[in-house]
Amino acid sequence: MKITVRSAAEADLPELLTLYRELNPDDAPLPEASADANWAAMSRQQGRTVLVAHADGTMAGTADCIVMPNLTRGGRAILFVENVVVSNSFQRRGIGRRLMEAAVQLGESAGCYKVQLLSADDEYVHTFYEACGFKALAQGFRRYIP
Repeated sequence: MKITVRSAAEADLPELLTLYRELNPDDAPLPEASADANWAAMSRQQGRTVLVAHADGTMAGTADCIVMPNLTRGGRAILFVENVVVSNSFQRRGIGRRLMEAAVQLGESAGCYKVQLLSADDEYVHTFYEACGFKALAQGFRRYIP
C-alpha cells in the first residue's frame, strides 16, 4: 500500500468532512456554506496546515496543524496538532504514524521547540502516540463552551 501525505487543498474538503464525521459521529453535518467559509478562513491563517494522508489514492487520514508564535523558549514556536483521524477502514496500516511524522517535520521546519496535542482518553490512542515518540508529560484541561 502506497501512503502519501500532503497539505490539503480546497478540493479535499468533501473528503475531509467525511473523515471528521468518523472522528465526531454525533455532530450534525456542517452545512456546505459554513464548511466553505471555515475552510477559507483556515486557509488564510499563517502557519496553518491541514495534512491529508492518501492510501492507494483514497483519503485515509488527516491532522490539523498550526504553528503558534511564542515569546518564551528563545522565541521558538509551538506546533499544535488537532483533529487527528484515520478512517476506521485504514487503521493499523501506518497512516497515523506517517501523519505524525509529517506534523513533526512541519514543526521542525518552522523552528518549533515542541509539538503538542491532546488526545482522547483511550488507552489505544495513548499507546499510538507513545509509539510515535510523544510522551504524556502534562495534564490537559478542557472547558467546553455550550
